[in-house]
Amino acid sequence: MKRIAQFFKVSYEEFEKGMKDVFRTMPEDEIQKLYWDIKLPKRATKGSAGYDFYTPFEFTLKPGETIKIPTGIRAKMDENWVLKLYPRSGLGFKFRLQLNNTVGIIDSDYFNSDNEGHIFAKITNDSNEEKVLSLEKGAGFMQGIFLEYGITVDDDADGVRNGGFGSTGK
Repeated sequence: MKRIAQFFKVSYEEFEKGMKDVFRTMPEDEIQKLYWDIKLPKRATKGSAGYDFYTPFEFTLKPGETIKIPTGIRAKMDENWVLKLYPRSGLGFKFRLQLNNTVGIIDSDYFNSDNEGHIFAKITNDSNEEKVLSLEKGAGFMQGIFLEYGITVDDDADGVRNGGFGSTGK
């Protein structure tokens, strides 16, 4: 098995900025507690392909509701690798939990962005069976899989990333 990546927490300042964007009135002492309790992604078994990402706070989503989650996590990986993010299988099956961008793509050069490569997830409870999703703080909600990729023989990309969503299309 190739060892090509490592997870880290973002700085407290970056996490606080992400949390204040979502929860504008959350007190700083609460944000600090959440930050110190962040769990790095882990595989559940030695045969697991996916690294489970854990919620930094508890939340409830009724059918049709959406939430943006600042995970507090960044991923450093070798070039020519990508981290692909998906809902955890059981949550997708039981609640039709969806990532709003379908599959999250974390490129290897995202780690050094101005936002430290902070990984966010925007999820929706897409249940058509009126199922309410409630997750406790520290519950697994998303999984990430590292994959190697290739490029075309005539590839000449030389852009430099600085940011997250849409930063390479500017």
